[in-house]
Amino acid sequence: MKVTVVGAGVVGTMHAWQAVERGHEVVQIEREAEARGASLRNFGQIWVSGRAGGEELETALRAREIWEEIGGRVPALGFRANGSLTPVRGELERAVAEAAVARPDAAARGHKLLTPAEARALNPALRGEFDAALYCERDAAVEPRTAQRALRAELLKHPNYTFLPGREVREVVGESAVRDDHGDVHAADVVVLCTGAWLGGLVRELAGPDLPVRRVRLQMMQTDPLGEPLPTSVADADSFRYYPAYASAALDDLDARQPQSATAAAHRMQLLMVQRADGGLTIGDTHEYEHPFAFDTVEEPYEHLAAVVESLLGRPLPRIRRRWAGVYAQCTDPSRVVHRQQVRAGVWLVTGPGGRGMTCAPAIAERTANELGW
Repeated sequence: MKVTVVGAGVVGTMHAWQAVERGHEVVQIEREAEARGASLRNFGQIWVSGRAGGEELETALRAREIWEEIGGRVPALGFRANGSLTPVRGELERAVAEAAVARPDAAARGHKLLTPAEARALNPALRGEFDAALYCERDAAVEPRTAQRALRAELLKHPNYTFLPGREVREVVGESAVRDDHGDVHAADVVVLCTGAWLGGLVRELAGPDLPVRRVRLQMMQTDPLGEPLPTSVADADSFRYYPAYASAALDDLDARQPQSATAAAHRMQLLMVQRADGGLTIGDTHEYEHPFAFDTVEEPYEHLAAVVESLLGRPLPRIRRRWAGVYAQCTDPSRVVHRQQVRAGVWLVTGPGGRGMTCAPAIAERTANELGW
C-alpha cells in the first residue's frame, strides 16, 4: 500500500512507523521543519499509573510494550523503565494510595504502597518528609525533545519512507489524495491526518465544527542538571485529582477535607517530574481549557511547583533553564482514548489523545493499522 501521514508529532510518526514496519510505502508531511508541538513540550513519560481501567489502561500497557521494543532498536530514543513514585503525606492522601493498590488492575500497573525507606531505596534523591509512596513499576520515559528525530532517523533508513517537511496540506483531492501548499498532489491508498492541536483550517473543513475535541494549554519548565540521579519519575498527591485511576471514596474525602492550594486549584495543577538525559528535571504542569489562551506564561504556578519539588527533594531546586507553554488536543469524551474518524473516502483523522499522546501513541497507531487492514 501507499500511505500518506500528515503530521510529524508522536502520533503521526508512530503511524508512519507502523506502516513502514508492515512493508508499505510511506510519505510523511509536516508543515514545520520538524514537529514543534505537544509531542516535544512534554515530560517524555509513558504514564501507565493513572490511566482509567479498561481500554485506556490496555492501550497504555500495549503502548509501553511497543515503546520498549522500539527503544531496544533505537537507543537514541532514550527509553528507560524507570517507574514512578508518588509520595503521600497524612492519612487522607495515604487512603487514596491504598485505594489505588486495592484496585483489581493494580498488579497490571505494578502498583505497591512503599514505606519512606523503601521509596528512598528506589530513589535516594527523595530526602524530604513523607509518610508513604505509591510506586508504579510499569511507568517509563523517553527523551521528548529528541524522540521524534530519533524515530525519523531510523525511518529514513528505509527506501520506502519519505519525509517532506515545510509543507502544509491544504486540501483533499479526490479519493485518498491531498494537495500541499507547494502545489504537489500526494496520492495514496490511505491518508491519515495526525495534526495534533491544529484543529482549524482543513481539519475543520473535513470534520465539521462539532469535532468532539478541545485544545488544552499547559505550562512546564526544565532545570539545570540536578547533580545526582533521579531514578524514578515523581508525582505529588495532586495527581490523584487529575488521573481517573484514582477516583474513589477516599479521593472524594481528600477533596472535601483537604482541598488543593489556591494556586494549584486556579491553574488545575499537579506535579509530574522526570529527569532528562542531561540530568536536568522536567517539571509541570498546569491545565487551561478556556479560550482564548493567554499568549504569555504566569509565574505563580512555577513558584508553586518549585516549592513542592524542594519539599520532596529536601534541597533547593537547580536553576530554571527553560519555561514554556504547549497546547494539545483532547477528546471531550473522557472515556475515549483518541478520536478516529473517516472524514473523506480514504482519509482518516486521528486526534485528541490529550495528555495520553506520548504514552499511548504506539498503540493508537497499531490499532489504526489493524482497523484499516494495513
